[in-house]
Amino acid sequence: MSSINLNSKVPKGELADKWTQYKSSMNLVAPNNKRRIDVIVVGTGLAGASAAATLGELGYNVKVFTFHDSPRRAHSIAAQGGINAAKNYQNDGDSVWRLFYDTIKGGDYRSREANVHRLAEASRDIIDQCVAQGVPFAREYGGLLANRSFGGVQVSRTFYARGQTGQQLLIGAYQALARQASVGKCKIYNRHEMLDIVKVDGKARGIIARNLLTGELERHAAHCVVLATGGYGNVFYLSTNAMGSNVSAAWRAVRNGALMANPCFTQIHPTCIPVSGDYQSKLTLMSESLRNDGRVWVPKKKEDAVAIREGRMKGNDISEEDRDYYLERRYPAFGNLVPRDVASRAAKVACDEGNGVAPTGLAVFLDFASAIDRYGRAEAYSQGNQNPSESQIISLGEKVVEQKYGNLFEMYEKITGENPYKNPMKIYPAVHYTMGGLWVDYNLETNVPGLFALGEANFSDHGANRLGASALMQGLADGYFVIPYTIGQFLSGEIRTPKIANDTAEFVEAENAVKERIENIMSINGSQSVESFHRRLGKIMWEYCGMARNAEGLKKGQKLIQELRAEFYKDVFVPGDTMEFNPELEKALRVADFMELGEVMMADALNRNESCGGHFREEYVTEDGEAKRNDQDYTYVAAWEWDKDGNIKLHKEDLNFENVELKTRSYK
Repeated sequence: MSSINLNSKVPKGELADKWTQYKSSMNLVAPNNKRRIDVIVVGTGLAGASAAATLGELGYNVKVFTFHDSPRRAHSIAAQGGINAAKNYQNDGDSVWRLFYDTIKGGDYRSREANVHRLAEASRDIIDQCVAQGVPFAREYGGLLANRSFGGVQVSRTFYARGQTGQQLLIGAYQALARQASVGKCKIYNRHEMLDIVKVDGKARGIIARNLLTGELERHAAHCVVLATGGYGNVFYLSTNAMGSNVSAAWRAVRNGALMANPCFTQIHPTCIPVSGDYQSKLTLMSESLRNDGRVWVPKKKEDAVAIREGRMKGNDISEEDRDYYLERRYPAFGNLVPRDVASRAAKVACDEGNGVAPTGLAVFLDFASAIDRYGRAEAYSQGNQNPSESQIISLGEKVVEQKYGNLFEMYEKITGENPYKNPMKIYPAVHYTMGGLWVDYNLETNVPGLFALGEANFSDHGANRLGASALMQGLADGYFVIPYTIGQFLSGEIRTPKIANDTAEFVEAENAVKERIENIMSINGSQSVESFHRRLGKIMWEYCGMARNAEGLKKGQKLIQELRAEFYKDVFVPGDTMEFNPELEKALRVADFMELGEVMMADALNRNESCGGHFREEYVTEDGEAKRNDQDYTYVAAWEWDKDGNIKLHKEDLNFENVELKTRSYK
């Protein structure tokens, strides 16, 4: 098997000095040359919008593409709980090193040290940038920005705007993008979807995009291409992702020679509203911030759990001594704030043992009664009432909780019909974030020269598990503070390259290939809907590559996907025409890519004979049921190639840990 040389381009020197020294010595593009260089940015979430705005501000000519009707529709708005930064406003011992270490440890030692340390450094600048933009972060009574805790850490470093942090941050980035659009440095293409990368002499020089309103294919050329198109969680069909989220931009890059790294590292979020029926097409996330004050539990007695499932009892009917606060019991040091992968597996174990509390048996309780009581007593005391009644305590406590989480509680009640102030929430793990993505080096450049990947679209910072409140941090760090520097390493060699023409043989060939792909899918004219294939794919992925995996199941899942893909190309039905607004055609192209990705995810999970982070192989478990890593054989990034013949090839980037000790994660 031939191997691609994966040069991470991590600079030499001490870890804490690498990024500062690199910025001081890297190649630059002079302002007069930036005006002659074109950059394409695909995606307008936090990573894409911040990158496009910053590159426009620097003087580059930027084209920005989104398949939404507005950049503000990007899925970043769905992030609720907050964004991490090592500001140490709480004076509780936080630092850049501690954020770096928590992220490395939380990712189960499967991420690149230098990238993670850079992320921790940039986190401090992100907050200042966003405050300057007017992002309405919560504040303490003294005026300082407020912080709360998230899973996997023992300090409070998460900045937030109630339960809508992602939305507020995206509005800030969109404002910056809109400003650059108003002065002509950024041109925004709404309702355009990238369907292929165009390479000229081995370098990424443009894209083929489809105007989603007219169906017309368009060629767009530039000196380089930046992909900031999010993750691929919708390969599981049911996930917390927006319905339109997909892998196609990244997968088209893979089909053009880019490598997909660690695709099996999928994050299962522990606090989602449980599945209620086969009719569902999406799941709803309840912010991890709720675990600051909510206590997770199930009934100790199976008969109580059965009674709750059958509607004969409610959570409040279970006495305190008959409740199993299993996270507090199993992980006393971190309790309800263990990392997401640990909390998710623990919920699965509780439900597998028969103690689940939803009609399906797949739910646990997230209870705020203790927090309401605690806050109520403190509030009463502050008002001079040292002997409040029970009703006064509850009333005052509910008001405090409402101030902190009100919109989340309102959302839960609207979806479930239950009042979470009076009854404990029901939650269960669901697919949320993907730590895998396009392989990139220290410059965020893929192995295809001139093709960059930012945010969730790349693999670089989270290892096998993402700590909460890190997605927004990575997206904005990549867009505001990393790519504006590192893109110069490539573009400094392009200042003599004239404007890229879009009428060359390479562009014509790429457009014809896209046209042929579309016509092939439209001509099948089968009997099954695209949705039905996507749903079946999702069930295969969840069954065999979900919260727990094993070799036998992964081999079976891989075979089932291959059979499903063959059936898709024989019997899928796509109504309508190509030259019109046709959401079913959009979906068909995305599902076709999901099926190829799904096969690679199975191969990646089968290859990795260990349990780490979100990748839990049932064969590799410690005596007390925790993940069992194999550092001797699997301390590497698995980067997968899909060659022109459809063969899957593995390439490896060894991970070297010079600053932290590899040891078994413990939150006990």
